[in-house]
Amino acid sequence: MVSIDKLRVDFGADTLFHDVSFVINDKDKIALVGKNGAGKSTLLKIIAGQMTPSSGTVSRSKETRIGYLPQVMAISDNHTVIEEAEKAFAHIDEMRRRIEGMKEELASRTDYESKEYHALIDKYSQAEELFAMNGGNTYRADIEKTLLGLGFKRDDFDRPTSEFSGGWRMRIELAKILLLKPDVLLLDEPTNHLDIESIQWLEDYLITKANAVVLVSHDRAFINNITTRTIEISCGKIYDYKVKYDQFVALRKERREQQLRAFENQQKAIADTQEFIERFRYKATKAVQVQSRIKQLEKIERIEIDDEDTSALSIRFPEAIRSGNYPVITEGLAKSYGDHLVFSGVDITIRRGEKVALVGKNGEGKSTFVKCLMAEIPFDGKVTIGHNVHIGYFAQNQAQLLDEDLTVFETIDNIATGDIRTKVRDILGAFMFGSDAIDKRVRVLSGGERTRLAMIRLLLQPVNLLILDEPTNHLDMRSKDVLKEAIKTFDGTAIIVSHDRDFLDGLVEKVYEFADGHVREHLGGVYDFLAKKNIEHLDELNLPRREATATPRPVEQAAGKNDYEERKLLTKKIRKIENQIKDCEQRIEALETELADIEQRLATPDGASDTSLYEKHGATKHAIEQTMEEWERLNEQLEITNKPN
Repeated sequence: MVSIDKLRVDFGADTLFHDVSFVINDKDKIALVGKNGAGKSTLLKIIAGQMTPSSGTVSRSKETRIGYLPQVMAISDNHTVIEEAEKAFAHIDEMRRRIEGMKEELASRTDYESKEYHALIDKYSQAEELFAMNGGNTYRADIEKTLLGLGFKRDDFDRPTSEFSGGWRMRIELAKILLLKPDVLLLDEPTNHLDIESIQWLEDYLITKANAVVLVSHDRAFINNITTRTIEISCGKIYDYKVKYDQFVALRKERREQQLRAFENQQKAIADTQEFIERFRYKATKAVQVQSRIKQLEKIERIEIDDEDTSALSIRFPEAIRSGNYPVITEGLAKSYGDHLVFSGVDITIRRGEKVALVGKNGEGKSTFVKCLMAEIPFDGKVTIGHNVHIGYFAQNQAQLLDEDLTVFETIDNIATGDIRTKVRDILGAFMFGSDAIDKRVRVLSGGERTRLAMIRLLLQPVNLLILDEPTNHLDMRSKDVLKEAIKTFDGTAIIVSHDRDFLDGLVEKVYEFADGHVREHLGGVYDFLAKKNIEHLDELNLPRREATATPRPVEQAAGKNDYEERKLLTKKIRKIENQIKDCEQRIEALETELADIEQRLATPDGASDTSLYEKHGATKHAIEQTMEEWERLNEQLEITNKPN
């Protein structure tokens, strides 16, 4: 579908990558990975045709359609949500106008027997058929389904896009790209502005409906569930693995160990050669050998190792005084903005040492709840912060509180104490501040860099209650691992707002779900919660409500990530069998109608003498019997699949 051949990108004297060649095939699901700055987003822009490489080519057929979602894009604010989404079907409107024009021409003409008139009828029929094939009669339903899947409510459809945050407007752009049904989807961090339910919807869409996908994401669970091929950009080259991300991590570790051994051997050989040259440089009897060794050194292709700290870096929060038994208690907590009720009647008790997640769709009140705890906004009801509680609070605006005159290194070194001061550079490196960044002033940092720096500051402060609002938004996978381990070993209490399933997995033991103005408590980890929610979600989507309540899915609640994946596969299997049963029923109905028509014709004198009708009658009856047998087999299979283990 798309062929990338010997791409090279230079920025001034620096080469970002070179000799990059690979092919994107039909149905490929590719994870594009590499450290920050390796060139992932640049490569996507080149494939999308929005950037020209220094050399090399990107080839694709004229029919190949590419949909590209960048991390940041300019968004129009002059339309409603539904009008903006309908732009994906501008070609449908053009087709409709052409059909209407032909229809009017046919109505006004009277040369019914002319060749031109019949040619126009044929053209009109073809246009209508093409219109139907392109979804001209169903595209409105597709738009609504996609917008609802990405978290919009029907009430939002007629609202101006200007009323929505940048994150919600990015969802509209994502909806437009998905509705175009491109042959190749290029997605650069698509989950940054999505909640857990929308991420799951997008995940299912990409698995079941998308064609080829090239995906850049720091959401490990998301890319591991979707992709089956991993392309890594490292040291300006690419390494193509035909495996999922988790398998790639293991294979990459093996490759790196081999690279290190080869690098060490090469360095030893270079050192030996240089020693020989220096020893015999001025001896006439060795002049030929010295020149030969010099030429050998010049020809050596130096092995490069990606600049990465492979040591197990761990950070522990400094010890803090012990808090009371109940750091947070809310009683009848409620919050409204004018007539809009965010939530009400929230009674929560969080015990010392608990680590809990706040989840739910965007706009359901998670961050509002956190602001109530921090007394940043007025509210109704009661919030009690327990005895001796020292709060470490992370929100996006924390980055604005940093001293802009300090360097990155000074910002952390000024608050580090004890042995941790010897690890400041390692800690900064783990959070994507390389040696070239630690001397930058805070004032020149990007928003993402400031957010990461604020997170490091929090990690080094003695607190016993952590309140973290979307802490992983600007972190790569290694940084998230470091943060996750720090929270796991933290002996205090943690309240975490996050949509990152992999980050929350194994970290929290209780989930509070914010939905429809209420807060519901779910015991267990995030995959326990998702398994339970996914069963309800699928029932509501695929079955009439009376069936959903009468025949719930017999899938046991998962006890973790693996069980969740197994349950997900089982649900897909059940759905597939149900669709096959529906197909059988439709075929049987059509065949029975056909059989009744044949029998009516056989009852007439002309039909009774038509031997071909008897053959057709027998073939149709046989087809009904075969389809009935298939229907019975599928129902038995569904019954077996539905049985609990």
